[in-house]
Amino acid sequence: MTSITALTGNTPSVASAVGTTAAGKVSEDLNMFLKMLTTQMQNQDPLNPMDTAQYTQQLVQYSQVEQSIQQNQTLKDILASLTTQDMAQSSSFLGREAQFDTNVAGLTSASPAQWNFTADRTVGSLVATVTDSSGKVVDTRTIDPATSGRFSWDGKLAAGGQAAAGSYTLSIAGQDLSGTSVPVTVNSVGIVKQVTTVGGAVKLGVNGADMPAEKLVRVSSAD
Repeated sequence: MTSITALTGNTPSVASAVGTTAAGKVSEDLNMFLKMLTTQMQNQDPLNPMDTAQYTQQLVQYSQVEQSIQQNQTLKDILASLTTQDMAQSSSFLGREAQFDTNVAGLTSASPAQWNFTADRTVGSLVATVTDSSGKVVDTRTIDPATSGRFSWDGKLAAGGQAAAGSYTLSIAGQDLSGTSVPVTVNSVGIVKQVTTVGGAVKLGVNGADMPAEKLVRVSSAD
């Protein structure tokens, strides 16, 4: 049974601290302004009174700034709450197989990179090309022609050796029996091992790669 302790993320403590500090600073400035305004009113020249309209306008401006900071803090609190809810909901994906609308998949020493593919129509040949994060081709293989299926890459290179763990991209070139190109859609697939938040966005850890939750297109039992 997968433990929910796999949930990790960036806490909103820094943002909250900044908002709290800003609100406190405005509050201090407002109190100082009120003290100065009161002192000036008490010590003004009766024959040449100060312009109260100007001070009232400044007071209103300070109040508006304070309200804006409070509103921003409230929005940050709401965002933090929604992010926590999204993480809690995404925890149900832990231990399950997920498919993503991306052709990038993770490779580790313990698990191969995997993709599902679907051709627009019947194909006569399929050639799979794997590239690393820099765009360099690391492996090319001919696979059995099929309109759909799964391609698993264990990182073993044709020239010998083992590819390093990391994220890899798969593209599949398909042709029909007449040699005409056939579009092939590729989606990465794997078991969700971790749920995190990065910049307020939920990420699903799959085979060492952080996949955006919004790219999720299918979830099924790991079996």
